[in-house]
Amino acid sequence: MTAVPPLVRGRKITGMSAVLLPLQGPGQVDWQGFRDHLRRTAKAGLIPTVNMDTGYANLIDEQLRGKVLAETAALLAGGPFVAGAFVGDAPGAAFDEEAYLRQIEPIVEHGGTPILFQSYGLTGQDNDAIVEAYRRIGERVDRFLAFELGQMFAPFGKIYELPVYRGLMEIEACQGAKHSSLNRQQEWQRLQLRDQHRPEFKVLTGNDLAIDMVMYGSDYLLGLSTFAPAAFARRDAFWEAEDARFYELNDLLQYLGFFAFRDPVPGYKHNAAQFLHQRGWIVSDQTFPGSPRRPEADLPVLTDILTRLEAWG
Repeated sequence: MTAVPPLVRGRKITGMSAVLLPLQGPGQVDWQGFRDHLRRTAKAGLIPTVNMDTGYANLIDEQLRGKVLAETAALLAGGPFVAGAFVGDAPGAAFDEEAYLRQIEPIVEHGGTPILFQSYGLTGQDNDAIVEAYRRIGERVDRFLAFELGQMFAPFGKIYELPVYRGLMEIEACQGAKHSSLNRQQEWQRLQLRDQHRPEFKVLTGNDLAIDMVMYGSDYLLGLSTFAPAAFARRDAFWEAEDARFYELNDLLQYLGFFAFRDPVPGYKHNAAQFLHQRGWIVSDQTFPGSPRRPEADLPVLTDILTRLEAWG
């Protein structure tokens, strides 16, 4: 069993938020709602992240991913953002380096940092080949983020063995990695490796069921933060200031996380749409075709959480 690491108090947290892609009808993007939420996220001080799971990256087509990327770059006008590089393939496929580079190129051209989604071809390799695949990409791009994705999120996902994670840290262009195992001990192991071998490497928690991982030295890239970017930013400021209000606000946000990220986990995107619609920030609670929906009975719970969050200003 991994020892619990000490708390890292007074630390400035880097927060990245996977921005929901809202819809106004079946398959029809609510572009104004998207722009407003992108602006809201950046204004809060979080780094907007687009074309992620929260943006239906594995369900939308190439044209729509490109449109999201262009809208993001235009609105942020040089401000930082991260964008998913997604390669769709099938079980048994070979790793397609050129397909990844085709996804990465427009992100870099628009001024973003690519985060590399896993694929069957990438994760189906042995450990050495996985590290080599990332190394080759690192020779072609100045900076990127890696991404470990548990299979509860996507069937092509894989949580890497620690030697693979160590290998990622040895690639200069790889500036960090999002870890989505929903397992504290595995993330603590990664923090230990980071502290020993590359302190500037970002361990980005994707654990929406343990958002307090920031207390141990993780930064974050979360889908949960799209529900309430300003509340997350305020929580982070409380931690940096060693303000005890961190704990109360974190508890409320975690309550939202436990509710929204229950099985089936991808249903959280519908909860996010319900929540933002309740806030009056988007025009509907539609989700992209193929994404699971939540029951209408969720609305009273979400409304109660929203009321409590609004008391924080």
